Amino acid sequence: MNERTDWKSLRDRRLTEHGAEDAYEAARVAFELGKAVRELRESRNWTQVQLADAAGMTQPAVARFEAGGTVPTIPVLERLAHALGADLVVRLTPRTSAA
Repeated sequence: MNERTDWKSLRDRRLTEHGAEDAYEAARVAFELGKAVRELRESRNWTQVQLADAAGMTQPAVARFEAGGTVPTIPVLERLAHALGADLVVRLTPRTSAA
């Protein structure tokens, strides 16, 4: 007989699988980047079409990015930042150990 599983149990089990934690982190980063671009776009009262035109992209590409569906290259982030009148800042910071 099949057991039913709630989302938290399924998520916890899947995160123990090899490579899952890295994939989860990549999805988080993609989501955060998309959210930042969407918030800047909306603060300028721009549509996705307007941003796409200014950045030399297509509207579906902007929509996918804002939804966290893609992780862009640095040149794409630079084009989006330039189109939005923003500075792109990329930095690496050391992790703190949870002693």
